[in-house]
Amino acid sequence: MATEDYAWKATPGQPLPADNHVHTEWSWDASTAVMEKACEEAIRLGLPAISFTDHADFTTWAFPGEKEDSSIVRVIDTHAHSGLFDTDGYWECLERCRARYPDLKILSGMELGEPHLFKDEIGALLERRTFDRLLGSLHSLIVDGQIHYAPFLFTADNAQELMRTYLTETLHMVESSDVFHVLAHIDYPMRAWPKDAKPFNANDYEEEYRAVLRALARSDRALEMNTQGPWPAAEVVRWWYEEGGSAVSFGSDSHEPETVGRNFAATAAMVEAHGFKPGKDPIDFWRR
Repeated sequence: MATEDYAWKATPGQPLPADNHVHTEWSWDASTAVMEKACEEAIRLGLPAISFTDHADFTTWAFPGEKEDSSIVRVIDTHAHSGLFDTDGYWECLERCRARYPDLKILSGMELGEPHLFKDEIGALLERRTFDRLLGSLHSLIVDGQIHYAPFLFTADNAQELMRTYLTETLHMVESSDVFHVLAHIDYPMRAWPKDAKPFNANDYEEEYRAVLRALARSDRALEMNTQGPWPAAEVVRWWYEEGGSAVSFGSDSHEPETVGRNFAATAAMVEAHGFKPGKDPIDFWRR
């Protein structure tokens, strides 16, 4: 289900939440994005803050049908000094934007891919800088000892079973890595849900979802409302509240400036309807 499937109405005049998941030219998959343009869009929308959470990935995905020497890792440009993340270049760009847009709160961050599988590599990155927002993301699953990009594994025949596998691995990630502050896009496989598979229904995976949400709640971290689509499902937000979840983070997962803050008004209204409210400071997570 997508946000537009619900009749949530934004509270008139209520400020939009901060966008805590934005990619720029410092992400390997957002080469046409520009950090300055994203700042300008955030200001235009009236967002209180923006977090630049560029990718730090250590995987060696090779997409089906491509030659081994054209895998993602090998087409990254010179930004890929360490973990597909150029800390120095990113930080210089961030500081330029902070100086250029003093009225916008600009937070530093990274999206950590499979942090439970790459603890040493991520630890080395974090020794260099302290970041405001660290997202934990599961993009991959291990099959026969090799990491595969998860959406490309889904077929009409295995979609339901693989969704449960994905959530089980997400649980493992939450329980075995404490380095990240926010669990990003718990819905990730839905982006490539096979059209000829049984339609996705969050209720089919309630047990698995709740297990992840309970573990996340126990660790006192935030659940992301990723508005790229087809998230968010209201059922999962309700389960998050019921399992003791205390905080919600909003993220557009923007890879181009014009999608910063997308669908935030409707998503914020849905989240508010399930018991979460804006924090004392506009840049805070929303809390129960």
